[in-house]
Amino acid sequence: MGRVVLIFRLVLADVRRHRAQAAMLLLAVTAATATVALGMSLGGASDALYEQTRAATAGPDVVVYAPEMGTPVAPVLNELTRAPGVVGHNGPFRLVFATLTSRGFASLVVVHGAAEKPGAVDRPLVTSGHWVRPGGAVLERGFATALGARVGDRVTISGRTYPVVGIAVTAANSIFPWSSGIGPYGGPSDGGGLVWLTHSDVKALASRDLPLAMAVDLKLSDPAAARAFLDAHRDPSIRVNFATAQFIAEQDSVMLRDSQPILIIGGWLLSFLAVTGVAALAAGRTAEQTRRAGLLKAVGATPGLIAAVLLTEYLVLALLADALGLTVARLVEPAVASPTASRIGNVVGPSGGVIVAATALAVAVAVLSSLRPTLLALRTATVDALTVTAHRPRHRPLLTALSALLPTPLLLGLRLTARRPGRAVLHGCSTAGALITIDALLTFHVQPRWGYAQHRGGWGAGLSGLSNLRDDQNGKLLLSITVMAIVLALVNAITITWSTAMEARANMAVARTLGATPGQITAGLSVAQVLPALPGAVAGVFLGIGLYLTVGRATTLPILSMAGAAISVVLVTAALTAVPARVAARRPVAQALSAEAA
Repeated sequence: MGRVVLIFRLVLADVRRHRAQAAMLLLAVTAATATVALGMSLGGASDALYEQTRAATAGPDVVVYAPEMGTPVAPVLNELTRAPGVVGHNGPFRLVFATLTSRGFASLVVVHGAAEKPGAVDRPLVTSGHWVRPGGAVLERGFATALGARVGDRVTISGRTYPVVGIAVTAANSIFPWSSGIGPYGGPSDGGGLVWLTHSDVKALASRDLPLAMAVDLKLSDPAAARAFLDAHRDPSIRVNFATAQFIAEQDSVMLRDSQPILIIGGWLLSFLAVTGVAALAAGRTAEQTRRAGLLKAVGATPGLIAAVLLTEYLVLALLADALGLTVARLVEPAVASPTASRIGNVVGPSGGVIVAATALAVAVAVLSSLRPTLLALRTATVDALTVTAHRPRHRPLLTALSALLPTPLLLGLRLTARRPGRAVLHGCSTAGALITIDALLTFHVQPRWGYAQHRGGWGAGLSGLSNLRDDQNGKLLLSITVMAIVLALVNAITITWSTAMEARANMAVARTLGATPGQITAGLSVAQVLPALPGAVAGVFLGIGLYLTVGRATTLPILSMAGAAISVVLVTAALTAVPARVAARRPVAQALSAEAA
């Protein structure tokens, strides 16, 4: 039998015997690698979507805006269309800054005057319906999605009602909600959608004393020289704003400015939870792995073969989870990278570098979790490994004297915690990791929110503004990471409780022979998990505040909610750990003692 086949069969047999532990490792590593890979992949996703949209819509290299404030600007913009290096243009065309109401929502909009037949530069791609016609409006797709508008609906723009005849995308403007390009009075504006009307309809709308501007789209012979073109054509005598294609792409990425750190930091927190959980699992199987190593030594296996068998199980499961995590990241990335629907195209998924980083993370989780039990098994002599039983605890007179004064459940829990300090630290770290994400989510939700309906003059009765898409996206990502962290922490707590109960079954059986009831044994095992959870919950509150302050601005801290979350986590830990503790405590005393003696 070949060495590789032997290792494979031994690993497969062990996985079959421990299906629950294998499923836990898969869950933990999949969540961690998927989150980290998704965060690392967002860096170039926004740029890729913009470039694909630009290619499909003949996007301009430079967009020039000029507010109409009593000074004619059309001659200046016309002159730019004849400047050296310009090989194509669209416009100049009029912009009207107005308000749009539909379906009970209100929003600022910038209305572009458009030709019924687009030219060679800036040809918006119609994704539903058809292009502008007299009396009909075309909505930018990201804005239409946020508004819930479809072809056939009617919208009211500053008192005039228009049917929606089409929905389109363009690369000449930033994604919704940054479609304005220039504010009504020459400065930047936020929270606006984009609407196209015919030139005649825009002219009629402009007669309603609304803020106006002019714009022109330019195509350069050398797109890379856009910055030099801007520097050469700035006119101090007239207020003109330039927006290059690079600037528009950078503005698109603002939507993901907070999403990427949330995912990356959340991925590392999930990795930390994965390490603590799998390490506790591996520690609980130390005696079994040591005996298994002794059996392999007895039949002539070398230390290298034994190490390969013990480590390969964790590595294989971690690599399988890594593949699952990368697949999840690839499937989820389109929705995360383009939350506004303003761009078209496909994201390429995790790059080679991201795949290497995620795989390294998965391998690190497996190695860090299993290295210590493997080394312990290798260092144990063959005879000692074959006869390994429960380790005799150290005699600590002071601890014994103090614990004798405590109630039985607290006495048992304190002794179990003191005899396994490493396990207690892992459980405390797991609790802290879950509280960090919970507190970050609570802090996020109490911060002031602003929507896209905020406007000097208000919106009128019965109307509400569109929600802030960036805040919505960040909130959903924080919620997803928090849910995964809570699930991992709960699985870790149950696993640690069960491992502790299995290792302490002889001691608990002796305690029962001395008069302890199954209920006291159950309570003692739960107390052993609650004791390290208490400092972990306190540490998680402070670390959660620090984490949020690192990636965002906090004007309010929900101290009472954080304290309530910490108390709830401790109570949930006590309730959940009582279930496996109860199962272990009901095991017959004679069976437990005979199993240890065998």
